[in-house]
Amino acid sequence: MNTTSTCSAHSLALLQTTRQQLVKRLDQGGHFWLYAYGSLLWRPQFEPAEIRPARLWGHHRALRMRSRVNRGSPECPGLVFALLPGGSCVGQVHRAGAADAVLQLDALWEREMPNGVYTPRWLRCHTPDGPVEALAFTLDPAHPSHAGRLDDATHLTIFRDAEGRYGRTVDYLHRTALCLQALSIRDTEVSRLVRLARGDGLLPGDDGA
Repeated sequence: MNTTSTCSAHSLALLQTTRQQLVKRLDQGGHFWLYAYGSLLWRPQFEPAEIRPARLWGHHRALRMRSRVNRGSPECPGLVFALLPGGSCVGQVHRAGAADAVLQLDALWEREMPNGVYTPRWLRCHTPDGPVEALAFTLDPAHPSHAGRLDDATHLTIFRDAEGRYGRTVDYLHRTALCLQALSIRDTEVSRLVRLARGDGLLPGDDGA
């Protein structure tokens, strides 16, 4: 196994299962499709062989997963996007090249799954060229890292103070919002949170996001 001492034992077990599922798909002539809905939209894990717009039914994008490393700290956890049950989500599916699909999965795991917080699932995504089964990183609402519904005052405190190794939560939110706008993807809650942060002076003036 190429990955990695940075992942927990739980995460490595999930990787082994997911890798076996991927190899089976590839052996049957399938592809490695990855569903992108947050930072994977503006910082793809790999150079996709193909990109398609895609809607995922049954899950929605939500800034409700606590981040104690990447966008926050143990003392001041930040927030990152996750897929939670209910509704639908518009994003993209990215297809990896078959020759390095397994290696790309390993690299993806280091980025998204060091602690195994997400629940990786193969989900049916609807694209203009037909449905595909894509790997998506979902969040169990019962997981301790699920922040639940937060009021605006709590959001603003996080936006002001939470910062991790990849930067501030509020900048992560803003960059995602700008990418969604560029892709003509409307997400009313993302836009509302940007307006909230902007109204408190935490983001620059109206840039359309």
